[in-house]
Amino acid sequence: MTSTATLAGGENGESGDGARRRLLTGIALLVIGQWILSLLDATGKTLTQQGLPVVAVAWVRYLGHVVAIFLLIGPARWRQAQPTAPRLQWLRGALMLASTLVFFSVLKLMPLATATALNFCAPLIVVALSPWLLGERPGVHARWTRWIGVGIGFGGMLVVVRPGGELSALGVGLGLLSALLFALLQMLTRRIAAHDAPMTTLIQSGVTGAALTTLLVPFFWFEAMPTPTQGALLLSAGLTGSLGHYFVIRAFQYADASFLSPFLYLQIFSATVVGYFAFGHLPDWTTALGIAVICVGGLCVAGGEPLLRRVAARLRR
Repeated sequence: MTSTATLAGGENGESGDGARRRLLTGIALLVIGQWILSLLDATGKTLTQQGLPVVAVAWVRYLGHVVAIFLLIGPARWRQAQPTAPRLQWLRGALMLASTLVFFSVLKLMPLATATALNFCAPLIVVALSPWLLGERPGVHARWTRWIGVGIGFGGMLVVVRPGGELSALGVGLGLLSALLFALLQMLTRRIAAHDAPMTTLIQSGVTGAALTTLLVPFFWFEAMPTPTQGALLLSAGLTGSLGHYFVIRAFQYADASFLSPFLYLQIFSATVVGYFAFGHLPDWTTALGIAVICVGGLCVAGGEPLLRRVAARLRR
């Protein structure tokens, strides 16, 4: 999930039909990106469960990301995407790599939908940390709504992990660490959005991840040559990673972040469907309830019922 400062067309004087088309295009691009990213996660889970080193898988994923984006946008646009905040970009790229490595490790230990749901605790962590790390001071009503959402989401997380239940304790711990890293990534993305365009951030994330994994991969090399099937999956990881994030960025160029925020949780649905067809995993009823509660908490954090009403009203224009 990539945040941008680009506003949707509905706020730049377009007619009602034109604005609605832009909003629907934004939703469609976001959903496509989410499905592609769920395929990336399924690929990472498959390869790491077959014994391929997480770092080596991430190395191929980031190299493929760089190559795919270069071919997608062309050398001219690539040269134009020079960061104005290079240190922040390198820090964000390192955080994104750490988040990828931890999340791929989580996927080895728990179902795709469950791991994805735990990662969606990140917005709750952002609310908890943003007053100190971002200096955000919302109004009293918004503050209460957000903290109620944090409490609801935390309760949903406890239902999903069910301490003492069947989930791996290591997997749960890594899942929460992944959510923390993703929350820090989101907060840093907000800061970078004031300096660099989203495409610049997408490129720099890939370059940083490729550079760092190139330094690490000699210590985590493949124990045996990947099979042709594994090789194809490794190559697809770079393609799905770059295309997924590209579609998400394009979505936020058609619709603003506040409008699209409720639709971000549809990725849990795509992860559930992909997880079922790829691995035969479906959440049990208790886990599904916990996932739903996490989504409710996240929606409260994003703005609650007023936000959903504004989204519906803008689609009816």
